[in-house]
Amino acid sequence: MAIEPLVDGHGRRIGDVRVSVTDRCNFRCQYCMPAEGLPWLERAEILSFEEIERVVGVLAGMGVGDVRLTGGEPLVRRDLPRLAAMLRAVPGVRELALTTNGYLLERDAAALVEAGIDRFNVSIDSLQRDRFFAMTRRDALPQVLRGLEALAAFPQAHPIKVNAVAIRGFTEDEVIPFAQFAREQPYEVRFIEFMPLDADHEWTPDAVLSGEEVRAIVESRWPLVEVPREAHATARVFRFADGHGSLGFVNPVSEPFCADCDRIRLTADGRLRTCLFSLRETDLRTPLRAGCSDEELTEIVRDAVWRKELKHRVNEPGFVQPERTMSRIGG
Repeated sequence: MAIEPLVDGHGRRIGDVRVSVTDRCNFRCQYCMPAEGLPWLERAEILSFEEIERVVGVLAGMGVGDVRLTGGEPLVRRDLPRLAAMLRAVPGVRELALTTNGYLLERDAAALVEAGIDRFNVSIDSLQRDRFFAMTRRDALPQVLRGLEALAAFPQAHPIKVNAVAIRGFTEDEVIPFAQFAREQPYEVRFIEFMPLDADHEWTPDAVLSGEEVRAIVESRWPLVEVPREAHATARVFRFADGHGSLGFVNPVSEPFCADCDRIRLTADGRLRTCLFSLRETDLRTPLRAGCSDEELTEIVRDAVWRKELKHRVNEPGFVQPERTMSRIGG
């Protein structure tokens, strides 16, 4: 008998789960971590591959078929391609994606593609080596670009998306080089508005370089044509009018897309989050390790998702930044 789909209290059908496989990262990006890093979770606190597989299986049985692996930096989790292959084999998983900073992609690209990853997002905040270092606190741009090139050699890995966080006072000088990159290379560059998930809690509305502002910079050089938005899509996609490449704009601050959000998140330590900005979480690790049945786990998930937030409230008075940073939530 078919299981009822997973639906929240606002009538939104959930189809996408972001699974953080680790809170650790080999970068220290200014919009995410302090320079000295953060205290890491103990190994015993992190879900095993088998526990992740089980949760994904329960979710897939309720129609949550799009799975994205995140971190921290997911490729620092040992033997990640094995987990990818395990999840690829789960009945009901339609798409398996990965978000990475690309530092270890040259090493792992072939294994990840062979394991069945369908889509890749690679985070690169500057194409200039010194500015990349300033943002990430790591002199790693050449290695990241080599990883991107290694991944691009696999036709089944395309389309590949390159993500850049748009921060006022930094990204303005990156827009034209990234647009040129999107015109010349087989990647869709996506600009993501800076969100209040930084460890230093230095985010302010003034620090957000909006998607509209970024688009205006691009259109001062090249006309853009908007592509119709797919349901539940986070990005507004534009192609260059002459057909050479495309850009995406993810605008959660200036143009929230909460109304048709179909996403939930599983943290590395087994907490279910129903919104990126949730102030509450549901513990799945404890019942998993206490021997709960799939039916019991299903009901725990349904109860949590029924209470999914209507919207993130970033632009409203009294907004409270969640305790967890982006690296501890998983994008």
